[in-house]
Amino acid sequence: MGLTSCMNTVYAPVIEGWSQPQARSSGYRVRTGDTLYSIAWGFGLDYRALAAANHLTPPYSIYSGQILRMDVSASRHSLRGTRLAAISAQSSSKNRAGIRIKTVPHWVRPAQGPIMTPFSPSLGGNKGIDITGRYGEPILAAASGIVVYSGDGVRGYGNLIIIKHSDSYLSAYAFNKRNEVKEGFQVRAGQPIAEMGRDETGRVLLHFEIRYNGNPINPIKYVS
Repeated sequence: MGLTSCMNTVYAPVIEGWSQPQARSSGYRVRTGDTLYSIAWGFGLDYRALAAANHLTPPYSIYSGQILRMDVSASRHSLRGTRLAAISAQSSSKNRAGIRIKTVPHWVRPAQGPIMTPFSPSLGGNKGIDITGRYGEPILAAASGIVVYSGDGVRGYGNLIIIKHSDSYLSAYAFNKRNEVKEGFQVRAGQPIAEMGRDETGRVLLHFEIRYNGNPINPIKYVS
């Protein structure tokens, strides 16, 4: 998924990417270091909808200079139907086999400091939580999974790690002093993956997000 040459974007992804309809309706030119997951994250999209809109299949390989279609509304509708069918199939399987199906990974807190800024679902609000701590202290993987992005190419997140925990759940760890894992690494819950750094205002913190099917959700419900 890594890339080797640099091209400019049509619209640069930002933390509030999902509030920019013009970005979604325009093409995105893939840059060095991009992965499908980082592009989807920057624009607030479900990576599966973005993949479907561009006829990509796992492992979602992309290349520098490639133009990605960002209008994923039709793909979202198709994915919604697929998810409902999967849930129905899981329920039937559970009833027949008499077993409980695990749908949520085991979560741990990625840093132990107090929360500086809580989650806010409002437009312009914090799409995760900001946890303060000591500069350089270990940042832990909040759940087991595979690293799908490690770099600094998503505007507004500094040095960023994105971990895929399941088809539906992703987590992100932003403003790191240093990333200690690379794309493709398998990590376990509680494993050190980075060192705590500073945000763009100089505050020492970890910005931590969890997204479910591309949507930001309150991490406190999972890692408190």
